[in-house]
Amino acid sequence: MKKAAIIGGGVIGGGWAARFLLNGWDVAVFDPDPEAERKIGAVLDNARRALPALYDKALPAEGTLRLCDNLAEAVAGADWVQESVPERLDLKHKVHAQLSVLSPTHAIIGSSTSGFKPSELMAQGARVIVAHPFNPVYLLPLIELVGDAAQCDRAAEILRSVGLYPLHVRKEIDAHIADRFLEAVWREALWLVKDGIATTAEIDDAIRMGFGLRWAQMGLFETYRVAGGEAGMKHFMAQFGPALKWPWTKLMDVPDFTGELVDLIAGQSDDQSGHMSIRELERLRDDNLVGILRALKRSESGAGGVIRRHEDTLIWPVNGDLPCTLDRQVPQSWTDYNGHMNETHYLEAGSKATDRFMEMVGADAEYIAGGLSYFTVENHVRYLDEVHAGDRLRAETRILGAEGKKLHLFHLLMRGDGTLVSTVESLLLHVDLGTRKTCTPRADVSAALAQIMQDQAGLPLPEGAGKVGR
Repeated sequence: MKKAAIIGGGVIGGGWAARFLLNGWDVAVFDPDPEAERKIGAVLDNARRALPALYDKALPAEGTLRLCDNLAEAVAGADWVQESVPERLDLKHKVHAQLSVLSPTHAIIGSSTSGFKPSELMAQGARVIVAHPFNPVYLLPLIELVGDAAQCDRAAEILRSVGLYPLHVRKEIDAHIADRFLEAVWREALWLVKDGIATTAEIDDAIRMGFGLRWAQMGLFETYRVAGGEAGMKHFMAQFGPALKWPWTKLMDVPDFTGELVDLIAGQSDDQSGHMSIRELERLRDDNLVGILRALKRSESGAGGVIRRHEDTLIWPVNGDLPCTLDRQVPQSWTDYNGHMNETHYLEAGSKATDRFMEMVGADAEYIAGGLSYFTVENHVRYLDEVHAGDRLRAETRILGAEGKKLHLFHLLMRGDGTLVSTVESLLLHVDLGTRKTCTPRADVSAALAQIMQDQAGLPLPEGAGKVGR
């Protein structure tokens, strides 16, 4: 079992704790704030609701969380130490002087700083790299790594194992990479509000209704490559490059943060979203991010590709008599106005169990690419109990028949507590994708099916079976 030590348990530190904890690491937290346990608990509540909803496999069993009374206790035996204290260089020097002595020699020591370079952090002899995350750390994969190349390489391997995307910044620079873009947008937004051109809500609408959606999947340069049409990036640069000399923006200037400007922005922000609590806004943000990231996962675009690659490393559990063909958390998007899983998603769960069973017997993506597949021709679903968002949902699969072109499956869907909530019975036909006609499966697939039939031969017919193929 790996251990992470989190120094500072605010929004960012809590997000780091959740990311490691939900990926099976033990986590120790040190934060002198008397409210630290409550604050970390609130972040973990959100993370437990959101992060597993990205995946179609179950994450590893959750590690243990411990709040410690001092730094030495927190870092003892740690493999990763993450500092997320306030952005004051004197405080970071004080903390890292202790961490460098107390932490195990093999441990990676990372700082969540967005504003300080490694050379500044190490000015008094500390051993540390920058590992700068983005909020919420438990959902957004990007981590900017800055510092010693060998340490960053080791750090990157660990970060990938918990579903993060490490980006090694080639050279030290103030604000690293991503925050430099954010600062540029922030500066221009402040001017637009100050000059009365747009409100905070209108600026946010301009981002989320337009280029923000493009950036989520393609970033900046790929978006502009597409904008160049068939002629590509050179055409775009030739067409729009001259506009860079026009005095459109005020990126080199910052409006004075007068009380009047602060009150103007704060008032507009209250008008925009003051009707919702911060916790409600966090959950809205997380639900939206899960939906966007799952859409990107389907096409393996942007951050969705990171999730897909991480999901491929997750291990399917091994059961006794029946193969486990589904093991995941029920996402919020699967629930309806009654607060429980909508009937369509019981069938979707059965469909995913069928897909997994196909992989197990060799009728996988490569098999389909070779021109053969199984098509579902009939389903029968029984709804036996409620399932709610956040519940663990598992499936075990019986094979009731595999004669020639036909395949007869019976999925038992269970909540994490073992309660049977549904059965999905499916009849499938094997098809040649070239002719679109039925045919017998390949020999290795037939052999795998026959072996499972033999393994399950002594089991009684499950209750409710026999509704399809009659």
